[in-house]
Amino acid sequence: MRDDRVKGVIVDTNRVGDIAEQAVVLRALENGWSVNCPIGNRMPYDLIIDVDGSLQKIQVKSAWFDRASGNYVVDNRRTKTNRREMIRANYVVEDFDFAIVYLAELKVFYIFPVETFIEYGSTITIVESEKRQRKPRSAGFRERWDLIGE
Repeated sequence: MRDDRVKGVIVDTNRVGDIAEQAVVLRALENGWSVNCPIGNRMPYDLIIDVDGSLQKIQVKSAWFDRASGNYVVDNRRTKTNRREMIRANYVVEDFDFAIVYLAELKVFYIFPVETFIEYGSTITIVESEKRQRKPRSAGFRERWDLIGE
């Protein structure tokens, strides 16, 4: 079951996305980078981060907590909706440079290069529990802001 909450209040998915985008903008600015925001939502990316003249296209995703598994989950597909249906499609390498996944409850970011992000199936499971003996692949991307700056 998907549970989108901010400070304990259930919010709609658009607001959850807006919060995630603004959290990324704040962190990018704290890193000393400039941020550009495309107008509208027709692009396959949400932000452009300027790192010393190198422009990086960023797709921002918000993970939700799945109570059944005790892990965070993020859909790594493009979602478009119209009045009748929700259409999902896979991203391709040309769509963006990095996907940044935000875990709002923990204020934690996962920074995935596009090639890695699109290799997963339809979802990525993010494990924040220290109880696991073996770390999942996604753990290597926790707070990896240095990847964007390279």
